[in-house]
Amino acid sequence: MQGNRPFILGISGSERAGGNTDLALDHAGELVRSRGAVFQAIHLRDHRISPCSPCGDCNSRAVPCELRDDMPGIVEQMKQADGIIYAVPVHGFGLAHLMQIFIERAGVGYLRFERPLANKVAGIIVTGRRYSDSSVHNQLVDNVLLNRMILVGSGFPALLRNTSREPGLNDAEGLDALERMVHRMIDMAELLKRQAAVTGEPVLPLTDRNERVERRLNSGSLGPGLYEAS
Repeated sequence: MQGNRPFILGISGSERAGGNTDLALDHAGELVRSRGAVFQAIHLRDHRISPCSPCGDCNSRAVPCELRDDMPGIVEQMKQADGIIYAVPVHGFGLAHLMQIFIERAGVGYLRFERPLANKVAGIIVTGRRYSDSSVHNQLVDNVLLNRMILVGSGFPALLRNTSREPGLNDAEGLDALERMVHRMIDMAELLKRQAAVTGEPVLPLTDRNERVERRLNSGSLGPGLYEAS
């Protein structure tokens, strides 16, 4: 948290420094700062993130993942943010592998236990040449909803297309969608902070943060410390 100013964290899943995804996230950051909010970007390519290992105990463990890499630090920054923008390119008609590995490790290894991203505002930017950007966007939407985040409506999704070999923000409609999304994110983050300041309570009841705990307590179908797959 950054005092009364919303803190927006951007997470880039692109391998290419200075590419379309970086340009789009940089532009989003400029918009966030223009609103007086705080912006910080994480580029997954700069961090050591291991893929899920064959340990096979994700469904039974009751503590966070013990693989040693940069994931705990990134997850902690996500917890501190008021909003998160996921920015990713389309690779092979799907989600770029850096982001795929990241959301798998974050969800199964850390976020599933308490859903600490609940009530945080979410935004999604997808860059691509022409195809499958909607499919990638939909996958990230599912991940956002799973984590109880708030996805603001802002018109069309922020899908930015560029058929040129040179990186650039050439998609006027996509850029307009991105800008609308960022401004709505800031509006919602400010509203949530005002709500918390006035009432001292989160918008989402704490009892609704994790459906697994509720099911385990109500049905007794899962033993102590056991969780279903994310």
